[in-house]
Amino acid sequence: MSGPSDWTEMRVDAPLGWHELVGEALSLGPCTSVVFGTTSIAAAQPPPGHEAVRTFVAAADDGPALRNDVRRRLAALAASTGAAELSALEPRFKALPREDYATSWRKDWRPFRVGRLALLPPWRDEPPPRATDVRLTIEPGGSFGSGRHATTRTCLRVLSERIAGGERVLDAGTGSGILSVAALLLGARSALGFDIDPGSARSASELARGSGVAEHAYSFRTGDFGALEDHETGFDLVCANIYADVLSAEADNLTSRLAPTGWFLFSGCRYDHRPEAVRAFEDAGLLVEDERRRGRWITFVGRRA
Repeated sequence: MSGPSDWTEMRVDAPLGWHELVGEALSLGPCTSVVFGTTSIAAAQPPPGHEAVRTFVAAADDGPALRNDVRRRLAALAASTGAAELSALEPRFKALPREDYATSWRKDWRPFRVGRLALLPPWRDEPPPRATDVRLTIEPGGSFGSGRHATTRTCLRVLSERIAGGERVLDAGTGSGILSVAALLLGARSALGFDIDPGSARSASELARGSGVAEHAYSFRTGDFGALEDHETGFDLVCANIYADVLSAEADNLTSRLAPTGWFLFSGCRYDHRPEAVRAFEDAGLLVEDERRRGRWITFVGRRA
């Protein structure tokens, strides 16, 4: 179909490992789904060590105010994370020919597997590729986690390896709820998640329902540790995929919720922040038994000392 453009593409070439954070910065106001990875072969390709992050906005909503807002949000990422590689992010804007860009990116999105989990989008209604796969139905276009980030993938792999069945799970900073839902699908008995983001509880509940998790098995709340009751302790697994400074600051709180025989799964720590994080865990009475590095990110697995 020919004619004037109805959509504008906003693209940022993000350093590897940061694409989800950049995607969240692009998910504002009238912007639609975020897509990671492959661009058109006719388009300029990202430089080495980078990946394209794109979103699409109706041409009627595009303009200087929106573009300036995007630039401000991107500029704030370096300051909030302390990552120098985020200081030069620059959005590019391109008018597109008519097409349903809110959904057309789906043809490029491919399912993937992490351990026993097969992550498939809701529009793929066929069974998982292998009979032994556990299907996790995820909406990859949302502003929350898609499952592809290094920290999320490592956490999913650990859950796939270690969930034995019947566990009570606490998910601190649950975000999209992906770790809670994965744990339930792998056999955990219940999961309680909380996050300060006001949209998290809704998104996490939708993910659980879309993946076929029984409603009595999960609960998602808005808030920090104050969202928990004093008696909500003794969890068999405490997981948290959040920034290292939060992990360190809340190490005592995380430990207090863990059962004496339980285990923890913490991620979101950059390698250069490892010493401070490990020291905080040890001071809180935790023993790190396994460390897994993927790119610049470290994931910690362990138990009470």
